[in-house]
Amino acid sequence: MNNNVYAEIGVSDKVYALGEKVLNALHDRFEQIDQTAEYNQAKVIAAMQKNRVNATCFAATSGYGYNDVGRDTLEQVYADTFHTEAALVRPQITCGTHALAVALSANLLPGDELYSPVGRPYDTLEEVIGIRESACSLAEYGVTYSETPLLPDGSIDYDSIRTAIHPNTKLATIQRSKGYATRPTLSVQQIGDLIRFMKEIKPDLICMVDNCYGEFTEKIEPSDMGADMIVGSLIKNPGGGLAPIGGYICGTKHCIDRCAYRLSAPGLGQEVGANLGLMPQLYQGFFLAPTVTAAATKGAIFAAAMYEQLGFRVVPASSEDRHDIIQAIELGSEEAMVAFCSGIQAAAPVDSYVTPIPWDMPGYDSKVIMAAGAFVQGSSIELSADGPIRPPYAVYFQGGLTWCHSKLGVLMSVQKMLDASLISL
Repeated sequence: MNNNVYAEIGVSDKVYALGEKVLNALHDRFEQIDQTAEYNQAKVIAAMQKNRVNATCFAATSGYGYNDVGRDTLEQVYADTFHTEAALVRPQITCGTHALAVALSANLLPGDELYSPVGRPYDTLEEVIGIRESACSLAEYGVTYSETPLLPDGSIDYDSIRTAIHPNTKLATIQRSKGYATRPTLSVQQIGDLIRFMKEIKPDLICMVDNCYGEFTEKIEPSDMGADMIVGSLIKNPGGGLAPIGGYICGTKHCIDRCAYRLSAPGLGQEVGANLGLMPQLYQGFFLAPTVTAAATKGAIFAAAMYEQLGFRVVPASSEDRHDIIQAIELGSEEAMVAFCSGIQAAAPVDSYVTPIPWDMPGYDSKVIMAAGAFVQGSSIELSADGPIRPPYAVYFQGGLTWCHSKLGVLMSVQKMLDASLISL
């Protein structure tokens, strides 16, 4: 029955049969993911109940947004869920890069050093930092930058970190996910070990974690392991597919106060910022986030297992523990990347008829191909795939509001690869 439905969409019997064969070996993994989702769901509900979320929290505010009960309560829900002193959760934060830029610029002053102990950050941060020249970068305001690359096997180079931290090192940025690199994603435990190590060297070092794509994939978050700030986007995991915009920064009250002053203005901070009627989506999206993240995680594991069967290198492997929703697949050529992304686009509920092509995107130093037929533009928790057109020609698959949609996307990507004679079954 199911294969007949898939055939109507364009999935051949051969591809469907391969998918069913792969799925038979994944039941135990999927059960583990469901257990994590159940734990995190209870955690979110407990935070909502503790803060007495009620219908008045969903009322719209405009203008200055003074005394916005819904906004202030949502921020306390985030803080309690992630076990932090404070949180800044705003639709005025436009994306993950914006949230990171706010957190960095708020807590770094001229003469301070920003340090990455896990190699080069994600491409869009290069101009924020000033690695690539840009107006209003941290470098332009006198903030210096240094980094310690990961070791060839993707592990942390503790010996080099010990000598890299010096008196001017003010803030360490730790990127949890792989970005456009085929390195392993850092587990929360690894991040916690790294934070403890760095704070033993410099106790007043601010440790910020770029938590994008990682929220709710484990039962704990970096904030449970000593991070002073965790930062992310609401159109990724914590928005649950319903948030139409927004970002969050959770952490110590000192850091969050400064972030609020940077986002609005000194002296105003969190007192201003109307919710513009978005509270129902932000609350319900956060409520759904553990389950939606579980669906995306299952899709990532299925993609890894399928492409392992086809002989491609995948990071992480299908048998490895998951610490984010991103699945990297090294496809080896631009043609294969285009075919893969065409399959993801063809599986979309929105813009399924569009053919993705590589193009010059703002914030990137090479052409990028992106496939996403999303209800929210650029939403990475919805089914999508993207990657820079450069060796090793890796595509980064993520998202899926439901497991069924994730499955369809993977099958369609394989189908397009088969149609283009890039694989054989």
